[in-house]
Amino acid sequence: MPRVPTIVLLTLLLAQVACAGGAPRFVPVSGGRFVSSLLDGTRTVTVRVAPFAMMEEPVTEAQFAAFVRHHPRWQRGRITPLFAGPQYLAGWRTPTDPGDAGAARRPVTGVSWFAARAYCDSLHAELPNWYQWEYAAAADATHHDARADTARRNAILAALMHATGQRPGLIGRRPANLYGLRDLNRLIWEWVGDVGALFPEADGDLGSAGSGSVLRLCGGAALAFRDPSDYALAERVAALSMLAPTDASPFVGFRCVRNPGANP
Repeated sequence: MPRVPTIVLLTLLLAQVACAGGAPRFVPVSGGRFVSSLLDGTRTVTVRVAPFAMMEEPVTEAQFAAFVRHHPRWQRGRITPLFAGPQYLAGWRTPTDPGDAGAARRPVTGVSWFAARAYCDSLHAELPNWYQWEYAAAADATHHDARADTARRNAILAALMHATGQRPGLIGRRPANLYGLRDLNRLIWEWVGDVGALFPEADGDLGSAGSGSVLRLCGGAALAFRDPSDYALAERVAALSMLAPTDASPFVGFRCVRNPGANP
């Protein structure tokens, strides 16, 4: 039997590790003209979203654990308070171990915006902006834009209401959407790169993350959305808008995007 060169064995081993779920997979998302659900003051916003590649699934606990092991300054207890508060990865058994048998299939939460951005940087990627996230999340399994589907909208709201206050479930229990993306709407909320610009202030200026009050978010919600009856979207935007970049919520995770032709 011929001897297999060491470099070939090493390559095969690394491929097996990646296939086991260690390496995130990016899938292409075709761009296009898109009418956002958020208003600019009272004006409808139409954008042209350029093609991009997005992580097929949210970042998992196992993936983020591997990241903090390789980058110790992002571990709980070592991260600077400028980048995370006391709730950062608070539910993990140790600073590098989620202590979860389902860590390979559970989305990581309890991560600050700064830490999420650092993880994406490590992949030569970035957090999606709101329009990228909204554009990708508008699709269902057969339509690029399924936002007008009332039954789908109600199902998303019901799933979010049921999940509130509970630990997020496992990734992949529902079919992927048209682009091959999973769990964009019903499992967790997700950080976006421009989270500080999600909710317009009463004077039309864009507020900063964590700057608003619950009263402003609830009382002004109908003025910020093109369709004020889309309660699931309103809940998502309100929740993200109340977070400061250093905050870590047990229901907020993230995924990354990059240019379609970018190398990992």
